[in-house]
Amino acid sequence: MTGGPAYLVRSATEADLDAIVCYEIEIARVSFADEAITDAALHRKRVTGALGKPGEITLVAVAAGQPDVPVGWAWLSARTNSLTGQRYGNFRSLATSDLPDRSRVGELLLAAVLAAADEAGLSQLTGKVHATNLGMRALYRKFGFTATHITMERTGRQP
Repeated sequence: MTGGPAYLVRSATEADLDAIVCYEIEIARVSFADEAITDAALHRKRVTGALGKPGEITLVAVAAGQPDVPVGWAWLSARTNSLTGQRYGNFRSLATSDLPDRSRVGELLLAAVLAAADEAGLSQLTGKVHATNLGMRALYRKFGFTATHITMERTGRQP
């Protein structure tokens, strides 16, 4: 595309942890509002355990001229269905910085995750998204994901 910066997607490293932790906290806020877990140390521990681990796809997007500054983050974990033994990918995270072309960054990240999942032999992928996160829902649909389950929740006593 013309008119905007070029972006690259690469494997996430420990040098990216500060930015990734910020993305994880933002994902928690979008997904859980007042109940979000925003403890940076907890998120750092979770992500550190995934970086470079077999079965974990952890990627960042960076502007071509700033390879050390992540502008997006994605994480997919390989899992095995305990009943069928089938391997599948569990989408854990996808977030971008608030950029004018954040949709493009999200598309690049998701395309890279899908390519890595194909390479790993993961033909089925699942991902949860909060009902109000219209941007992520649209991105999932654009890449062929369909809604298969809806979680219904009730909080507190009702009259």
